[in-house]
Amino acid sequence: AGYGRQGGNIVMNAAVYRSFSGPIAIESIPLPTAPPDGVVIQVMATGVCRSDWHGWKGHDGDIKEHGLPFVPGHEVSGIVVEVGEIERVKKFKVGDRVAVPFILSCGECCMCVRHERPTVCERQEQPGFTKMGSFAEFLALPRADRNLSMMPEGVSFVEAAALGCRFTTAYRAVVQQGGLDSKKIVAVFGCGGLGLSCVMIATAYGANQIIAIDVSDQTLEKAKEVGANNTINARKENVQQRVMELTNGIGADLTIDAAGFKATCEDAIHSARRGGRMVQVGLPLGEQNPIVPMGMVAGKELELVGSHGCAAEDMPAILSLVQSGRLDPKKLIEREVTLKEGAQALMDMDRGSPVGMVMITQFSNVPRSRY
Repeated sequence: AGYGRQGGNIVMNAAVYRSFSGPIAIESIPLPTAPPDGVVIQVMATGVCRSDWHGWKGHDGDIKEHGLPFVPGHEVSGIVVEVGEIERVKKFKVGDRVAVPFILSCGECCMCVRHERPTVCERQEQPGFTKMGSFAEFLALPRADRNLSMMPEGVSFVEAAALGCRFTTAYRAVVQQGGLDSKKIVAVFGCGGLGLSCVMIATAYGANQIIAIDVSDQTLEKAKEVGANNTINARKENVQQRVMELTNGIGADLTIDAAGFKATCEDAIHSARRGGRMVQVGLPLGEQNPIVPMGMVAGKELELVGSHGCAAEDMPAILSLVQSGRLDPKKLIEREVTLKEGAQALMDMDRGSPVGMVMITQFSNVPRSRY
């Protein structure tokens, strides 16, 4: 990597913003050191995610609490280049290829220990939110033994980074919180990166029928490419009516709001069948709260379930889906870019998100190993 010295300190390239919505510039910042229970990785690939845009715009409380300047990025894979204390990091060594979930749970709080729910860990760390992120040549990661996973042979750094947020979050929403099986009809509301990942996970797990809903014909074409049987353009059709028509008047067994808008949430609730389940995985923003018809929820015995991230312990199972060919994240990779281009792509989300993923894979003009 292109690290060097600046005033006696070892520095690296990173994309940094010093004000919310301000310029994201490539700067030289100090090289991180390994936490006692963690590692430093050389970042080999990192995704440009809508969540990073929300953080840059000032929508995320964790980043506000951390303070500026800040480095975004949370979808990441890389190579271990430094290890903390040998008594506390026993699973990893220098040179290991690792995949990183964006939730780094503590393993000690009530949620982790008593309830075994690391996705709602009370003291979770998140690169790109609670700590400096992966738009950099190197990244320090705490709690390595508990949270990182070895990358199996045949899985690329780009594929592993793509799993870090969107695909793992989709896996928990569809399979774990959604309880998907091959008999079920699934409707996915909002087909950005997360929604398309939900479609692909549902396809990998053999859903009976997959209905994709979005406002973009281009996005809906992509949804068909990756497994959707039917599509609905919410700008042109009555969504709830069309879902009922496509399900013989019954509704979907599982509906997923992958966008977090008022309309997508309401449509997902109303489109679920009697006794069906609606999963909220897209994060709502803004002042427009959805109207939740609790009388209908009670009368139809609907299940409304939240979903957040994915437990680190489930990463190996998702990596094996990629290794076996059942899941192909490359279908969603739109382009690979430099660190500077990735920073620009994040700022360009002011005008909308790309259909596919943008993946940063070049971090320096002079690529070379740290050692």
